[in-house]
Amino acid sequence: MEILLDQMAVWFEAGRSVALATVIKTWGSSPRPAGAMMAITDQGEVNGSVSGGCVESAVIDAALRVLVDAKPIRLHFGVANEEAWEVGLSCGGEIEVFVRVFTRDNLECWREARTREERFCVALVLEGAMTLKGADWSIFESGELLGICSQPDPPPVLREAGISAAAGGKTTIMTLDSDQVQEAFLQIIELPRKLILIGGVHIAIPLATLADTIGFEVIVIDPRRLFGTAERFPAVKKLLQEWPQEAFNKLTLTESTALVMLTHDPKIDDPAIKIALESPSFYIGALGSVKTHQKRLERLTAQGVDPEALKRIHAPVGLNLGASTPEEIALAVLAEIIQVWHQQE
Repeated sequence: MEILLDQMAVWFEAGRSVALATVIKTWGSSPRPAGAMMAITDQGEVNGSVSGGCVESAVIDAALRVLVDAKPIRLHFGVANEEAWEVGLSCGGEIEVFVRVFTRDNLECWREARTREERFCVALVLEGAMTLKGADWSIFESGELLGICSQPDPPPVLREAGISAAAGGKTTIMTLDSDQVQEAFLQIIELPRKLILIGGVHIAIPLATLADTIGFEVIVIDPRRLFGTAERFPAVKKLLQEWPQEAFNKLTLTESTALVMLTHDPKIDDPAIKIALESPSFYIGALGSVKTHQKRLERLTAQGVDPEALKRIHAPVGLNLGASTPEEIALAVLAEIIQVWHQQE
């Protein structure tokens, strides 16, 4: 999502108009899940995907029409739809896509919601009063509401639905008994995934690059100034040349955070592991052999860490791909992180 928002910001700065296409419903073997998005400019520039290539051309055509008349369009593609076959939906599934104008104000609202470090629900009006069709609000579990100034607050029934969804619901379409809104798409926006690397060692360089490509916010912590330098890690979100105990005071560890210990130095890795084990982070990994990890467990147990908690540590870190080079090891580590992330769903 961050890549999509960043690209739209660039387009707005260049004076482009932008339409946003969102997959709102799927059946069968659909290529992209509900919530997948694609942005299209008035110049036909595209970022993101709604079908992996199957129906993009038809969606782009619809988006260009939306940018002319400012009226949202709801599209359906499926195996029984001749047009869908013409544009290549050969996977046997069906999808519905909602296309609407997306403004700079919409972008700023979404970005503001992302800064809250909370999962939230975007409530998008699919069917309702013409003044509200295509409008959306970011709704938090607390009931806080973010929307653009030019639109009214959502009807109470939609706000309550958004609060419930933010508290643990799933992305879905909801029918509402309201004069203003009859149908809405409730899209759950998870926290940005973060990868915190403890140690700016050689393996950390390709691991940071791969993770950034996939969309993780990467943070590197290393008190050793020769390792934790901007020259070695030009693209990371944060580079903290501090001991873990100090660095973690500046960070928030959430259920969307992964951490990997890479230094082989107990003075750096062990305190970081202890902090990580007290957090809701979804992944904690540590570099080292089976023998090295056994010594690590013995040290941490002697320091009073619960042996049950220690089972959360993935070590030796990474999937067993037979990796040997730093780049291959980085790939194995990131593959395991992604696997654990999706096993939670």
